[in-house]
Amino acid sequence: MSTLQADIYHLFGSLFRFHAHSPDTGGAYCLIETLTAPGAGSPPNRHPDDDEAFYILEGLFEFMVDGETVQARTGSFVKIPTGAIHAFRNIGPAPGRLLIINSPGRVHDGFFTEAGAAMPLGTCDLPPPGGKLPDIARVVEIGRRNGLELLMPDGELH
Repeated sequence: MSTLQADIYHLFGSLFRFHAHSPDTGGAYCLIETLTAPGAGSPPNRHPDDDEAFYILEGLFEFMVDGETVQARTGSFVKIPTGAIHAFRNIGPAPGRLLIINSPGRVHDGFFTEAGAAMPLGTCDLPPPGGKLPDIARVVEIGRRNGLELLMPDGELH
């Protein structure tokens, strides 16, 4: 079992529910189910030490991968090439659900558990909109420490 305090985190308009942390799988991968609000998603980022793939459980998402944009709906699989700049956004009218696999998963384990707001065990619903915005400088620094580079609106990698 994981030694981390909580299994659910809120960040960027999404709930990240860890079904398996990297230590739970012998360092092979982490498995995350994500509930993402309409219009929300992940800002452009890259991580050369963690492979990533998405399986859309429910909804309609737009993915940007190295400047190319693709739409993915329920049942679609999106593999991110190692080190590619990528982002996703829920473009559907309702919350969407993704299954995310990161291998070996240490980058994402560290980033989400440190940058995200820990939610009570069993949380299934997104918090109401209008909450406190994340401290972007803090999130960027946490990303850097964990091997995740964020591409912020000013166009520079951080």
